[in-house]
Amino acid sequence: MIEKRGAQQCITQFGLLFFVLLLHVMAFAQEPIDLFPKQLIREVSKGTKPTSADLTELGEITESPAMGKFFSLNKKWNPSFSFVYIGRVNCCRAGGCSNPNLHNAGGVSEYLDYFILYNDSASVQKIKIFNYCATHGQEVTNASWLNQFANYNGTTELQVGKNIDAISGATVSVYGVVADVEEKTLLLQKWIKRNSLVSF
Repeated sequence: MIEKRGAQQCITQFGLLFFVLLLHVMAFAQEPIDLFPKQLIREVSKGTKPTSADLTELGEITESPAMGKFFSLNKKWNPSFSFVYIGRVNCCRAGGCSNPNLHNAGGVSEYLDYFILYNDSASVQKIKIFNYCATHGQEVTNASWLNQFANYNGTTELQVGKNIDAISGATVSVYGVVADVEEKTLLLQKWIKRNSLVSF
């Protein structure tokens, strides 16, 4: 009788633990990235309304395609833009990055989704944040701050406080976007060179 009660108690505790973990994971699960956002259509369309068929994925350029993908753009959209990166930058929930007790099951991650439009030589033409799912740092979505990246081509290092403005209260988002823009621009530059699409 005692053994049976102990086994039932163990099963009940396991079930409760599983339920709590499931709720936790569900609460912090991230939606998939929209790889054809309306904001992108508005930015690139000139007369002809683009469709997702006009995006051609460049393949495995990034190490984590779940966080973003590169595409070539049909020139009928807008001759100024040749490539687009659509991706996600994880940010920290307030207090999350500095609190080791909060690092569990992705629970400290909030995020923003954005796209970078590039010309033929992988120089940044425009950046737009189209989905901001974080509680702090919304100032990074301002066009005036994002315009600092215009014409960035990877030949210089992006440094917050030097060639990119810092934003008080948006430190994690700022550093996340800056690092991602720099990394993705260099990846696209390498891909273009490897595929001999342009001479540098």
